[in-house]
Amino acid sequence: MRTPAKILSVLGGLTALGGITALWANQETTNFKLHRVEVPLLQPGTLDGNSEFRILHISDLHMVPGQEDKIAWVNSLALLQPDLVVNTGDNLSDAAAVPHVLRALDPLLRRPGVFVFGSNDYFGPKPVNPFGYLVGKKRKVSEEALPWQGMRAAFIEHGWHDATHQRIEFKTSGVRLAIAGVDDPHHDLDDYSLIAGPPHADADLSIGLAHAPEPRILDRFLADGYQLTLHGHTHGGQICLPGEHTIVTNCGIDRRRAKGLHKYGDMWMHVSNGLGNSKYVPFRLFCPPSATLIDITETS
Repeated sequence: MRTPAKILSVLGGLTALGGITALWANQETTNFKLHRVEVPLLQPGTLDGNSEFRILHISDLHMVPGQEDKIAWVNSLALLQPDLVVNTGDNLSDAAAVPHVLRALDPLLRRPGVFVFGSNDYFGPKPVNPFGYLVGKKRKVSEEALPWQGMRAAFIEHGWHDATHQRIEFKTSGVRLAIAGVDDPHHDLDDYSLIAGPPHADADLSIGLAHAPEPRILDRFLADGYQLTLHGHTHGGQICLPGEHTIVTNCGIDRRRAKGLHKYGDMWMHVSNGLGNSKYVPFRLFCPPSATLIDITETS
């Protein structure tokens, strides 16, 4: 029979372990990683002797003032000299964060880019019950309006294209792109009918964008013949089991495809771990924040 002293000792040990785990999970939020994947999608000869077309996929900055480590790391991504930057939303986690987002993205805004927003570009975060998250309970957006209009204007002023409910076509680094996107489907802000139909037949590469990888939107991009879709939202699970095994996706996609590069039917999809987290959930566990360089190569 355990004595009270032994019970208190065990409880003290568990409390200390919990404190150490929480500290580690908090430090993980600045353990930034760069992933690199390769997808052979271009017809032979498209790259005119170059080895790949580089897409830098960033998502879920969830910026708050004072995150200087994140700003410096995102700045450094410009050294990769991507041919295209894709931002799949949730840039904000605070009403005062827009200038800090623009500081982080400044060198990348000088590269060709496209973007769609997530709900946390429009609405501020709010305190959540973490147990509700772990059982996959969908949360309503808050009533705090964020100043997304100025951020969008700055993106466009620098030359990035807003793909929200738009079909966009342009050529960069010798590759003809057909890109279409929808507003955040996780909160039913999307209207796929505004972009419905196959991408332009003359495009070398077709890309679909949506913040959340909801299967009903993926099905539409797949049916229309897009080659690749890019998403964020899941944070890769954010609180994961050892080995980066996702517990919940916070959307309709299955846990196996909550992060990284995967096939969805005949289409490729990439889901970013994201670079941030809500200021009310300042933790990551076995799921470091990341960006991804996607090398689009020619088929053999």
